[in-house]
Amino acid sequence: MNSADIERAVLHSLKAVAPEADLSTLGRSEDLRDALDIDSMDFLRFVVGLHNTLHVEVPERDYPKIRTLDTCVAYLERKLAT
Repeated sequence: MNSADIERAVLHSLKAVAPEADLSTLGRSEDLRDALDIDSMDFLRFVVGLHNTLHVEVPERDYPKIRTLDTCVAYLERKLAT
């Protein structure tokens, strides 16, 4: 799976928790929670969506590592490579 595939999966999971959001305007380094106005439960749903789609476990201690689109994709690339 390449970074474009991972990014599509991330955006799909974000769209599931923030359907009204225009993800085309999401900055790559913007804080996802702030930019999309999602609360902690929605963020958890996002993480579960990533797990269901990519079969990657993201422990709570790693949540800061998936804070932006760029860091999320990079984190998932590393996890999928192992």
